[in-house]
Amino acid sequence: MGKKAMKILKSWAVFGIIGLVCYSASLSFAESTPAPEIMSPTWINSEPLKLEELRGKVVMVEFWTFGCWNCRNIEPYVKAWHKKYEKDGLVVIAVHSPEFNHEKEVARVKDYVEENSISYPVPIDNDFRNWRRYKNRYWPTLYVIDKKGTIQYTRIGEGAYEQTERIIQRLLAEPA
Repeated sequence: MGKKAMKILKSWAVFGIIGLVCYSASLSFAESTPAPEIMSPTWINSEPLKLEELRGKVVMVEFWTFGCWNCRNIEPYVKAWHKKYEKDGLVVIAVHSPEFNHEKEVARVKDYVEENSISYPVPIDNDFRNWRRYKNRYWPTLYVIDKKGTIQYTRIGEGAYEQTERIIQRLLAEPA
């Protein structure tokens, strides 16, 4: 391997390590901490919910936006978990935090939710108040909250669907 190729490889390795450290730090912050309340004046598919009132249920908070392809790619899994585990006490709250200005239009979010048969609550987070409260950084991110209101699992991005489902099942099986 030439010197130039080796230099490029080392650069990518450094960026990979930095990314892994940042990713790990973002996960370790949120887990095993009380879940911040979700606050929004505008909710689609629901009246405003309070996490305090959902104690005894497992709550999945998803930060997403309708223009994000990664968000669209995990959407079938989130919908399936909602459908499969709602009767067992899973509550999905999909916090819509827009990346671009056109995603701030509530009518567009409502259209997307309706066209894509999203039936769980969708609070609008145009001011990123909830995003900041969760110290979130990425679309999509899932936070799974236990029956006592503590974040037990965080998943950033796509993948780990079986692991996420196992966490949901484990938390649903725990006593309230």
